[in-house]
Amino acid sequence: MKKTIVDIAKELNLSPGTISKIVNGTGRISPETRERVLKHVESSGYVAMSNARILSAKKSWTIGVIYSDISLVGFEHPFFSRILQAFKREVEKQGYEIVLIVSKLGDHQLTYLEWCKNKKVDGVFIVMGNINNPNIKEVVASDYPCVSADIVMPNLTSVISDDYMGMTLGIDYAISLGFKHIGVITGPLSTRSFYNRLEFYREIMVKRGISYEESDIIVGDGYGFETGERAAEHISKMNNRPEIFLVFSDVIAFGVIRGLESRGIKVPNDISIVGYDDIDFAKHYIPKLTTIRQSTSEIGRQSALKLLSAIEMREPKDQVIHKIPVELVERETTRKKI
Repeated sequence: MKKTIVDIAKELNLSPGTISKIVNGTGRISPETRERVLKHVESSGYVAMSNARILSAKKSWTIGVIYSDISLVGFEHPFFSRILQAFKREVEKQGYEIVLIVSKLGDHQLTYLEWCKNKKVDGVFIVMGNINNPNIKEVVASDYPCVSADIVMPNLTSVISDDYMGMTLGIDYAISLGFKHIGVITGPLSTRSFYNRLEFYREIMVKRGISYEESDIIVGDGYGFETGERAAEHISKMNNRPEIFLVFSDVIAFGVIRGLESRGIKVPNDISIVGYDDIDFAKHYIPKLTTIRQSTSEIGRQSALKLLSAIEMREPKDQVIHKIPVELVERETTRKKI
């Protein structure tokens, strides 16, 4: 069998990207490593294979990652970090490395597209970002294959959760508990997922014949625990507060619960709370959080498969949206209406 660049990389305990740079005479590689690799590939007959993938395709075996952090949480974000880890695991099986796309290279300020060209990446994964960011727009409009687990825009393949399904599950669950007064708490509506979930809430409530007031909707100004605490303060002052709140983020939900309890409002005895994400801490929180589970592993895996396919096939770019099913996980922050 003919050896591939992945086989050579495994034999030398190096990455395919390093082998690619050496075979093509690019990159900053130590003379010792370069000599070791060239001797090995020559003895294996790899270099002489004119149809070898690396020689014909000139691939770098590198995928650029855009993590434009609008939440200001960084790589510690419990939802997107799990997606990135699942993505990384899948592409590494095929011999690819991931590198973070940044706006500077040494002392030089670069656009994302310039950075991609400089590093000769094969494709781009947008973990999270702002659709109004001109750097992201430029990359998506370019010839580079692009996949996102967050944003939706023309010429981009997006792998996202089915938020209509999520809001349907949340509302129907609230109804099954006997609640008719259902409120929601969201973060900034500049975020696609928060905006869509709110629109779906309105649509499904009407479809179920349940009335709601705009005062039942609390729009937070951030993405973290403190946003939830501020929402709890608002709830504590409401004269006719909802019996249950669907909160569009687990982290915000944690803040809501602590904020309510610090004001003498018990969860779930006085009010029920449903989160969204099912991050790892949700099942360890006290009380354990009832939530809508998003499959970060499947979002990451499918994002990797879609991008790898786009890199191999080089098909014309189009707007494609793949929706991943969600599920409701019942725990301790909800109970039936008495």
